[in-house]
Amino acid sequence: MLLKKGFTVLLLALLLLSGSITAFAAEQGSVEAGGVTPSGIPLTGLEAFADDYVKEYIGKQTVGASVVMVKDGQVVLSKGYGYADVEQQIPVSPDTVMEWGSISKLAVWTSVMQLAEQGKLDLNEDIRKLLPEHFLNKLEYDEPITMLHLMNHNAGFEEYMFDMAYQSPEEVRSLEEGLQLAQPAQIYRPGEVVAYSNYGNSLAAYIVERISGQPYHEYVQEHIFEPLGMKHSMAYSVVEDRPELLKHKAKGYFFAGTGSFKQGPWNYMSMYPNGGNNGTAEDLAKFAMALMPAAGEQSPLFQKSGTLATMLTRSHSAAEGMPGIAHGFWEYPGAHRTLGHGGNTIAFATNLMLVPEDRFAVVVMTNQAGESHIVHGLTKAVVGQRAQTEAAVLPDVSEVEGRFVAARRPGHGFMKLFPYLTMMKLEPQGADQLQVSLAGMSGSYQQVQPYLYEKTGGDSGLDAWPMLYATMKEGKVASISVYTSDYLPLSPVRSMPVLILSAALAALAIVYFVIAPFVWLVQALLSKRKARRNRPAPRSANRKLTAGLTLTGTGLVVNNLVLALRMLSNNERAYAEVYPQIIVNIALTGLAALLIAALFLTRKRHLTPSPASTARYPWSVIVPMVMISILLTQLVFWEFYS
Repeated sequence: MLLKKGFTVLLLALLLLSGSITAFAAEQGSVEAGGVTPSGIPLTGLEAFADDYVKEYIGKQTVGASVVMVKDGQVVLSKGYGYADVEQQIPVSPDTVMEWGSISKLAVWTSVMQLAEQGKLDLNEDIRKLLPEHFLNKLEYDEPITMLHLMNHNAGFEEYMFDMAYQSPEEVRSLEEGLQLAQPAQIYRPGEVVAYSNYGNSLAAYIVERISGQPYHEYVQEHIFEPLGMKHSMAYSVVEDRPELLKHKAKGYFFAGTGSFKQGPWNYMSMYPNGGNNGTAEDLAKFAMALMPAAGEQSPLFQKSGTLATMLTRSHSAAEGMPGIAHGFWEYPGAHRTLGHGGNTIAFATNLMLVPEDRFAVVVMTNQAGESHIVHGLTKAVVGQRAQTEAAVLPDVSEVEGRFVAARRPGHGFMKLFPYLTMMKLEPQGADQLQVSLAGMSGSYQQVQPYLYEKTGGDSGLDAWPMLYATMKEGKVASISVYTSDYLPLSPVRSMPVLILSAALAALAIVYFVIAPFVWLVQALLSKRKARRNRPAPRSANRKLTAGLTLTGTGLVVNNLVLALRMLSNNERAYAEVYPQIIVNIALTGLAALLIAALFLTRKRHLTPSPASTARYPWSVIVPMVMISILLTQLVFWEFYS
C-alpha cells in the first residue's frame, strides 16, 4: 500500500514536471522564435536592460513607472518602479492604476471602427448628419467634416482651453454637456491643417453614444474591456465609481527638483473619452495584444480581419517619408513600422507603442506630469529607429529657418497669446542640421531627405517629435509638420516685428502702472507735508482724476497678471473660474473711459493760458492717458475681454 502510494506521488510529480517543462519549452520557443525587441535587445536580458535604464531616473527625475512589454501574444516584462504614493512609501506594482491620458483616444477610434464594420457608420460621411441639429454652431466653413477628419485631427477646430479637465469629480458633467460647454470655433478648412484636437475625439465618442444607444464608457466596457479581460480598467475619469480600482490608484506628482516631487491632482473630465481612462499597464497591454493577432487569427475586437488592417493603415501624412496618422494611431519611426499614442494628464504621463510586424508592444505609465525620460526614452530604446537612406542632394537648411506658431492653438480670447510665448524656432546648425527650440527645450535634427529632419540629440522632451517635415510652397515654408500637429508661419498681423513692438509697449505700460502709484503716494505725502493750501482748484480736480486713471491702469495690470499667472500655473480650468476677471477688465476699461472723458472736460473748462500752467499741467495728464491707451490697445489686440 505504501509502495503504491509512493508510486502515485512520483507519477503525479512527473506529470506536473512534464507540464512545467512543456510550458517552459513553449515559452522559450516563442522567445527563441523572435527573441529580441525590434531594437535588438534579447528578451532574455530585457528585464536587466529595463532595470539598468530606469535606475538613472527613478527617485531622481521620475517618481514612479509601470512598464509592460509583450511579444507574440505573451507578456515578457511586467514591472513597477518607484512609488505610487511617496508619502506612504507604496511602490508601483502590476495592479497600480494610473491615468491613461490621451491613450484613451485609441478606445474611441476602435469603437468607431467597430461601428463602421457593422455598417452603422461611414468614415467619409458628414458627421453633422449624426449629430443633433445645430449641435456644432461655430463652424466657419461649409465643407463637410467627416469621421476621418476627426481621426486625422484636421477637422479645423481651434484649441479651446477651458472646461477640458477639472480637479474635482463634482465638476464633471455628461459628455454631451461637456461638448456643448467647451465647443471650439472652426478656424481652418477641413483637411487643411493638422491641429491635434481633444474636442474632435470626444465628439467622435459622442457619435458612438448616439449610434449605439449606450453611454460611451458603457459601450467601451462591453465591447472592448470585457472581451479582452481588462478587469482593472475603466473608460471614465471618475475612478471613485469603481472603489476596487480607487484603492489601487497612484497619486500623481510634479517634478520639483532632483529627488523631490510635489503631489498633483487627479484628472476629472466631462469630455472624458479623449483622456479620462484609468487602469493598469497590464490591461493596456491586453489591448495592445488584441491589435496584433497571430497570422491567421482574428482580433477579438473585430468581426472581420480587414477592419483591423484598415484601422492600422496610414490615413494621413505630410510626406511619404514622414510618419503620419493611421485612423487615430500615430506612426513612429521605429526599426519597423510602429504605431501608438502618448498621453498626459495633469499629473500623469504615458506611452503605448506597438510593432505589428514583430507582434511587440511596450506600455509605459508614470505618475508624474510631463515625464519623458522613461515614457519616451525607454520606448525609443526598445522599438529602435528606422534606418534612413541619405539623399544625394539636400536643400540648404537655411530655407526652413524661422519662427513658427502651433496650429493647435486658441483662435479667440486672451488664451491666443500663450502659443506666441512658446513658438518653435528653427536655426541652421552646421551642414544639414537644424537646432529646434521650443518651450525651453532644444534638440538637434539631421536632414535625411529633402525637408525631412530626424532628431539626433537634445532634450528628451522632444523625443515625442522624432521627426519633422517642412512643406514648401513657392520657396517658402507653408508648414512644419511634427508628430501631432502642424506649426505655421507667423501671419503679417502677428509677425515678429509686430510681436516685438507689442511686447515692448506692454512692458512699458506694465512698468509704468506698477511704479506710478508709488510715485503718486510719495508726491501726496510731500504735498501734505508742505501744506500747499492755495493750490488752484482745476489742478486739484485734475490730480484726482489723473490719480484715479493711474490706479485704474494699475488695477488692469494686476488683474491680468494674476490671470496670466493662474493660467500658467494650471491651465486646466473651467471658464467660470476666469470669467470674473474678464468682467473686471470690462468694468475697469469702462471706468478708464469715463476718467479720460472727465479729464478732457476738466481740461477744456479750466486750462489757463499762463506759461507756467501749460508747462506743468498737460504732461501730468498726457502721460497716464498715453499709458492707459497703450495698455487698452494691447488688451484689445490680445482679446483680454473674452
